Order: sequence, then structure tokens, then C-alpha cells
Amino acid sequence: MTPIPYSVLDLAPIKMGSTASEAFQNSLDLARHAEHLGYHRFWLAEHHNMTGIASAATSVVIGHIAAGTSTIRVGAGGIMLPNHAPLVIAEQFGTLESLFPGRIDLGLGRAPGGDQRTARALRRTLNSSGDTFPQDLMELQSYFSPATPGQSVRAGNGIENSDLAAGIKRFQRSSGRRIGIAFRFCLALCAGLPLSCARSLPQEFQAFSLARQAVCHAGRERLRRRYGRAGATPLSSLQQQFVNLVRGTPGMLPPPVESMEGIWSPLEQAHLERMTAISAVGSPETVREALANLLAVTQADELIATAQIYDHAARLRSFEILAEVRDLISAKNQIKILQQV
Repeated sequence: MTPIPYSVLDLAPIKMGSTASEAFQNSLDLARHAEHLGYHRFWLAEHHNMTGIASAATSVVIGHIAAGTSTIRVGAGGIMLPNHAPLVIAEQFGTLESLFPGRIDLGLGRAPGGDQRTARALRRTLNSSGDTFPQDLMELQSYFSPATPGQSVRAGNGIENSDLAAGIKRFQRSSGRRIGIAFRFCLALCAGLPLSCARSLPQEFQAFSLARQAVCHAGRERLRRRYGRAGATPLSSLQQQFVNLVRGTPGMLPPPVESMEGIWSPLEQAHLERMTAISAVGSPETVREALANLLAVTQADELIATAQIYDHAARLRSFEILAEVRDLISAKNQIKILQQV
């Protein structure tokens, strides 16, 4: 059994009292850290009209990260295609692939995202939506394919010879539901979705990845030293940010608190606990057990972890611990195989 790759999904969080500039610096620092720790890819998320997320201009930030690293794959997780003209995305990612050959990933999403006013500001028209995703995808594929005789609109930048073009051609050699693409399934923000749904997905796609919230820490005493109290868990920053999002007042990532009591209502608490029910949060052993069980159930080909942690040093340490957990799970799997043989 070959160990599955672990990757990072970054929202480039802007902390309270900080700036987007610092968020970009922290993202690059995290990407270099992830590269050193052997993570497979570093993905940025596209969100708009969100004051606490700095990666709205996703392709620009991807270029920033790729330029500051050397081996880790960098890309989008993903570009919300209804927000963009396919030609623009082809040109942006064709340019990135030409600048950083063999290292750029183009992940695509079908959700428009955001509210109606933001959607209108992005597209100027609401005619493009998730319902037009198949047509938008076909158009994007055409730009990544060799130009046909008489084709009047082309995307340049060496796309036809890129890894992106090779990957996109898998679409054209397939039909039906088995469309020959990798499916990225975000468990980090799926409210109450049963894992039985995720179990069936690998049968329909060539590759199957899971994205989930993973917050690792070294124990209560370490938290006490860092935050002044053991109860101020890093997860509470994400919980507060979710509450603000649910209330329609999205904002910057707040510092952790000792208790969410008085911050969220019982209804909000129930909703957010469903949203984060499949997260892996806690000590290395707790996270190891949670991830091992999840991977056994889903048979995923890749795990993509995200962690909204206020303290940058603690965030780096969280991904360091996760890498140690990854290696431990891999070692135990290898032992099981040897025992079976």
C-alpha cells in the first residue's frame, strides 16, 4: 500500500489587528514549511467579499506562493468557474503553468459563492451559474486543447504543451459519469453529510481527495503557556468566525477564547457543530485516530487539511504535528501489510 499524499488548503486568513500583507507573508511561510515537511500540494481558496480571507485574487496569490517555493505543487481549491469567463481562467493558469512548469493545479468549483450583489459585481450578469458549469467546463477544455483550423479565439502562453493541457485531455477521453477527473470533496464545511455519501465517490472518479479541518496541538499545558489558559483552544477562532458568517457579518479571524458560551446561541452552536463534526481536533493521538478511521471508511487517494488558527506559530506547529501523524499512520499501515504477507 503506497502512502497517500497529504496536502494543505489555505484561506490566507487575515487576523484581527493584522493586514492582508501579513496574511500573504504567513501563507508563503506556511507553504515553505509544508514543502519542507513533505506535503504534496498547497492550495488557495477563492472567496469574495470576505474581509477575513486574503485569497480573493486567487491566481495572483498562487503566483506569489509558487515563486517563493521550489517543489510543492501550488494551485486553486478551487476556482469557482461561474464567477469567471473560461478564457480568463485559461489564460491565467496557462501563464502560471508556463512560469512554474509541472507545479500548477487548477481545481474548479461549480458554486457561484457569495451573495447576489457580490455575484453581480463579479460577473456583471447572473446568467452564469452552477447550472451552466458543464458548458463552462467544456469551453475551458477547448482553450486547453490544440487549436482547430479556423479557431478565432485562443488562449496563449504555451498551454498546449503544459501539464494542465495533458490533465485536461483526460476529460475528452471519457464519457458518462466516469469523466476521468479527480474529485475533491470538502468535509471541512459539510454540515451533517454522512460518510456513506463519500464512500461511493471513489467509484465514480479516477482520484478522490478529502478536505477537512485538522487542528493539532500538543496538549492543555502547551495551550496554557501560549494563550494564558488551557481552555483557549485554537478551534474557537474558527468557531467565532463561523458565527459571524452565519449572522451575515463575516469578519477577520478572531483570537481564541476560553469558552464560546455567550458568543453563540444554542441554535448556532448546533449548526456549527454539525458543520465541523468531521474535523480532527486535539492531541496527536486524537487526530491520528480520527484520520485513520476516516481514511479507512472513505478509501481516499489524498487528504487535504486546512486549519484556521489565529497564532501563526501554532498554525505551523499544527501542520508539523499532522505530518508526524501522517508518517505514523503510514508506518502502521506498512506493518499491517507485512503482517498479512
